[in-house]
Amino acid sequence: MFRHLRAKDVVACAHQLFDKMPTTMNNLFTVLLLLLLLSINPNVCLASSSFSIIRSDLGRKSNHEQPLSSIAIHKAFIDLHESASVHAEPLLLGVKGEDTEWVNVKLKYPNPSENDWVGVFSPANFNASDCYPVSGTSHEAPCICTAPVKYMFANHSSSNYVTTGYTTLSFQLINQRADFSFALFTGGLENPKLVAVSNTISFANPKAPVYPRLAHGKAWDEMTVTWTSGYNIDEAVPFVEWGQTGHSLKQSPAGTLTFTRGSMCGPPARTVGWRDPGFIHTSFLKELWPNTMYNYRIGHMLLNGSVIWSKKYSFKSSPFPGQSSLQRVIIFGDMGKAERDGSNEYACYQPGSLITTDQLLSDLDNFDIVFHIGDMPYANGYLSQWDQFTAQVEPIASIKPYMVASGNHERTWPNSGGFYTGTDSGGECGVPAETMYYVPAENRAKFWYSTDYGMFHFCIADSEHDWREGSEQYAWIEKCLASVDRKKQPWLIFSAHRVLGYSSNSWYAMEGSFEEPMGREHLQKLWQKYKVDIAFYGHVHNYERTCPVYQNQCVNTERYSYSGTVNGTIHVVVGGGGSHLSDFTEINTIWSLYKDHDWGFVKLTAFNHSSLLFEYKKSRDGLVYDNFTITRDYRDVLACVHDGCEPTTLAS
Repeated sequence: MFRHLRAKDVVACAHQLFDKMPTTMNNLFTVLLLLLLLSINPNVCLASSSFSIIRSDLGRKSNHEQPLSSIAIHKAFIDLHESASVHAEPLLLGVKGEDTEWVNVKLKYPNPSENDWVGVFSPANFNASDCYPVSGTSHEAPCICTAPVKYMFANHSSSNYVTTGYTTLSFQLINQRADFSFALFTGGLENPKLVAVSNTISFANPKAPVYPRLAHGKAWDEMTVTWTSGYNIDEAVPFVEWGQTGHSLKQSPAGTLTFTRGSMCGPPARTVGWRDPGFIHTSFLKELWPNTMYNYRIGHMLLNGSVIWSKKYSFKSSPFPGQSSLQRVIIFGDMGKAERDGSNEYACYQPGSLITTDQLLSDLDNFDIVFHIGDMPYANGYLSQWDQFTAQVEPIASIKPYMVASGNHERTWPNSGGFYTGTDSGGECGVPAETMYYVPAENRAKFWYSTDYGMFHFCIADSEHDWREGSEQYAWIEKCLASVDRKKQPWLIFSAHRVLGYSSNSWYAMEGSFEEPMGREHLQKLWQKYKVDIAFYGHVHNYERTCPVYQNQCVNTERYSYSGTVNGTIHVVVGGGGSHLSDFTEINTIWSLYKDHDWGFVKLTAFNHSSLLFEYKKSRDGLVYDNFTITRDYRDVLACVHDGCEPTTLAS
C-alpha cells in the first residue's frame, strides 16, 4: 500500500497520529515508524529533516525546520536535459487587479523519479553569478544562489508521473514585486540537479500596493495602515484615501521604509534566504470618531500624475477608552503560514496555520481586534515567506487592527542585542518584523508597547529583551501597568511571547522551571501589585489555563466563575495558533486547570465594566472548549490583596 509514497509522506501522515498519542507510547511508535520507513526505502537518511518531524521535544529547541531550509540549494548544479520541459500558464496574472492567482505547470521528463521536484523562483532569472560569500570565498559561476519561494514534488498531484514522466502541478502565486519561473530538479532536495526551466510569467503590475495591515497608533483615535509595494519614493508618492461612509474623502501621506541584505545578521537571511522586501509604507489616519466605519484605499501617485490604486477596504474605529459597549478581542501566538496549494510540505511544519486563519475569517463580524503574540510566519531567514504571511492574513488584518508581538523566530540571533543567543530567527534579528508591522512602541527595535481598546488596557512586553528588575523594559512594564485607570478600564491584560508565568510544557518541566527562567521571579510582584487580570503567552504550542495564582499557589478555588476580589492573576498559554504542537509534562501541576493539545485561540468579551467572558476555541470547529467569567465592581479592583496593598495610616 506504500508503493508510491515517499518516506517523508509516510512521516507526514504518521505525525498526525503521533501528535494524538499518549506520551508513554511515543517511543514505541517511533521505533515502529522507523522500521516502516526502512521497509519502504532501506537507504532513507534518518538524520534528514523528514526524520526530525517525528521527534518530540527533547529540550529547549524544536527540531521542526523551515521547509525551504531542507533544500541544499548551494549544492545545486545545472545539467539541462534536451528532452525535459516545463511550461507555465497563464503568462500574465492579475489582469483584473488580483494579487493572488493559480498557475498550471506542465512537466515532461524522460527519466522521472519520486525525488523530482519543482521550485518556484522569483525573480525568474535565478541563475545569478553574484552569490553572496558566506565565508569570504565566492561561488564559482554558474550556480544558484537563492532559494525558491516555494517548491512541490513532481508526483504531488499524481503518482503516474514516476511511470510516465508527465504531470501538471497547480501553484498559487501571490504578487511579490517580480516575475516567476519554475525549475525542475532531480536528485531530491539534498542533491538537486537542474534539468529544465519554464517560461517566465508575471503579474500585470508587480509593483502594485498589496496586503494592507491595520494597527493602532499611539493615540486611541488613530489607526495606522501599513502595506507593501514595489514603488520607492523616487517613483511614486504613497498615500491613503479614506473617510467615513457617505462623507467626503481625505488623503493622508505615508512614510516609506525598507531594508537591505546588509541589515540581516546572518545566514540564511543574509545568503540563500535573502529576497528584496520591496518597500513598506505606513500612513497614520488621525482624529477618528469612535465606533465609526471608515472606508479606505491605498494609492501611489506616479510622476506623470496618474495613480495606482489598491482594492477598497473598510474598518471600524476603536471605542473611546473606558467606553461601556460590547468589545471582543482575539489572542493567539505561533500561527505560522501555510500554502493552500500544498507546496513546501507545510502540512508537517505549520499544520494548523490555515485552520486558524480560516476559522477567524469565518467569524470576522464577531470580533474587533486581534493580538498575534509572536512567531508570525516562521520565515527563519527566508524573506519570501513574509510576503506570503501578509497575504495569508490580509483578509483579517486589512479590516481589523492586527497587533503583533516579538517572538524568538522574529528576533533571536547571537550578538544581536537580544536577551537570547539562539539562532531561531535565521539571521533576521528582528528587522523584517519591525519593518513589516507597525506597533505603537517608542522604539520599534524594542518591541514593547501599550494600547487601549475601550475597557481593555494591554501591556505587550518583548520577551526577546531583558525584562528583569533593573532593566529598561522592567521600568516600562511597571509604568504601563501603573498608568491604567481601572475605573475606566477595569480589564488589565499583560502579554509576552515566551512564557514568563506558568506552563506545564515538557521542556519547561525538564528544566524544573515550568516557565521561562527568571520570568515570574522578577515580574510576579508587578502582576500582583497592579492586579493584572490575565497574562497571555505563546512560544509553547498548546493551550493551558491556570487558576488565579501567586507564588505558585492558587489564591482562588473557583474554576469557571470569579466574582469579587480575585486575589491573583490568571495565566494562559495560547500558543496553538497553527505550528506543530508541544507536549505537556506528566507531572501534576496544581495551578493548571485546563490543558489542550490542539490548535486554538482565545476570545475575550467585555460586556461592560463589571462583566468579562473568557473563551478558548478550537480552530478546527470554532467551538468553545474552556471558559470562565469574571464579575466584579470597581471596589473589588481597589480591594487589598496579598503583597498588593498600599500602605495605610491610623491618622485621622
